[in-house]
Amino acid sequence: MNFPTDLKYTKDHEWIRVDGDAAYVGITDYAQSELGEIVYVDITSQGETIAKEESFGTIEAVKTVSDLFMPVGGKVLEVNAELEDAPQLVNEDPYGKGWLIKMSMNDAAELDELLSAEEYQKLINN
Repeated sequence: MNFPTDLKYTKDHEWIRVDGDAAYVGITDYAQSELGEIVYVDITSQGETIAKEESFGTIEAVKTVSDLFMPVGGKVLEVNAELEDAPQLVNEDPYGKGWLIKMSMNDAAELDELLSAEEYQKLINN
């Protein structure tokens, strides 16, 4: 299992990577392995401002559909268009090409409330 240390994690298995004024959000390697084969990503919240821990879309695997939650509050700037034709990118490269949204944060201080890679690893190993 891969836990990049430059990311912050949620208890709901999302990750966030800050890149200048924007941030990228996806699901963790652990989450994609638990879901199994990803067949569809449904994110219709582009342009919307969404509060921390509110749903910004859903991800569908062969056997289940799961909500996706904002790690911090902010505006959804972009949805990863590649996932429309290739949702399996979430399985193949969850921290790279499988990112879900690009967002702007309302309050970067909310990042301090998220888990480090080490804390996230402890969470899923319990």
